[in-house]
Amino acid sequence: MPDLTLEDIARLSGVSRSTVSRVVNEHPNVSEGVRERVLDTIKSTGYHPNVAARSLASHRSWMIGLLLPHSVSSIFIDPYFPQLIQGIAQACNQRDYSLGLFLIGSREDEEKIFPRVSRRGMLDGVVVQTGHHGEPLIDRLIESMIPLVVAGRPNSSEKVSYVDIDNVNAAYNAVSHLIRLGYKRIATITGPAESTVGIDRKEGYRRALAERGRTIDPSLTVEGDFTETSGYYAMNALLPSHPDAVFAASDIMAYGAMRAVREAGHKVPDDIALVGFDDLPLPNSPGPPLTTVRQPVMQFSTSAVEVLIDIIENGADPPRRVLMTTELIVRESCGAYLRHK
Repeated sequence: MPDLTLEDIARLSGVSRSTVSRVVNEHPNVSEGVRERVLDTIKSTGYHPNVAARSLASHRSWMIGLLLPHSVSSIFIDPYFPQLIQGIAQACNQRDYSLGLFLIGSREDEEKIFPRVSRRGMLDGVVVQTGHHGEPLIDRLIESMIPLVVAGRPNSSEKVSYVDIDNVNAAYNAVSHLIRLGYKRIATITGPAESTVGIDRKEGYRRALAERGRTIDPSLTVEGDFTETSGYYAMNALLPSHPDAVFAASDIMAYGAMRAVREAGHKVPDDIALVGFDDLPLPNSPGPPLTTVRQPVMQFSTSAVEVLIDIIENGADPPRRVLMTTELIVRESCGAYLRHK
C-alpha cells in the first residue's frame, strides 16, 4: 500500500491517529493489546513512519500548555474560564498528555513565562486564549515555531490555527429572536471593542437589525467588559434611550443589566426583555431565568486539544480552522412566553 499515512494505519487498526503516533514513538501509555494490533497493521502494510517526524517526536514532553493572557481580567469570576480549563484538562488526560496552566497577569509575567513555554522540549504545544488586539503574545508564539492553537478567533489569523464558535451567527440569531417577538428598540451591551469576540457579537447584532431594515441607533449600543459591574453601568447608560429589549454579549453582563433594570423600577421581561450569551452556571442568579446563547465549552475544549495534537504530529501547515455552532436557549427573560399567551 503506497503512501500510507497515520490516518490509514489508525483506520485499519480501529484506533485513533494519536494512538498510532504513541505506538510509533514508543510511548508507554498504550495497552499491550492495542500496541500489538497497531504493530501488526504496520507490519502487514509495510508502513514506514517518517524518520524526521519520529526523531522530533522522540524528544516530546507529552505536556501541553494553556496560556491565559493578562487581558482576560475576569478569569476568577467568569464561569467560562473554569469550564475551559476543566475541558482542556479532561481532553489532555484522555490523550495521555499533562497540562501546564500559565496565568499571565502582566507584561512582566509574559516576559518571564514566554521563554519557558517556547523553549524546545518544555512543552509539545500550547493553547492560548485570545485577548485584546495589539497584544504581542500570539505573534511571539508563532515566531517561536511552537505548535499552537488559539482558543477564539485571533485578530490576525492567516498563519495560525484556531477553534472558535460562530459568534457573528450566534448574536445574529439572538437578536433576530427579539425582532421576531416584536421588539422595536433593541439595544446591545457589547464585549470589549478591541477584542475579536466583542467585534463579532456586535457585528451579529448589527447584521440582524440591518437585514430587517432597522436603523442602527448609536445610543442603543454601550460597551462592556464581560463583568457584572460593566453590565450594570451599561444598562444605566441605556435606560434614557428607552430600549424595550437588550442583547448582552455575556450572561454576567446580562445579570448586571437585570439588576439595573430592577433598581430603576422596571421589570424583566414586562418592561425590558433580556438575552445573554454563554449559558454557564452562575451562583445566585437574580430575576427570571435568562434566555441565552449556549456555548459548547466542553466540545470546544476537546476540539482545541485534538487540533493541537494533530499539529504536533503532522505539522502546522495548512492552518486549521474550526468554527462551532451554538444554540439559543429560550427562557422567561425574553418575554416569549408572555407574548405567546
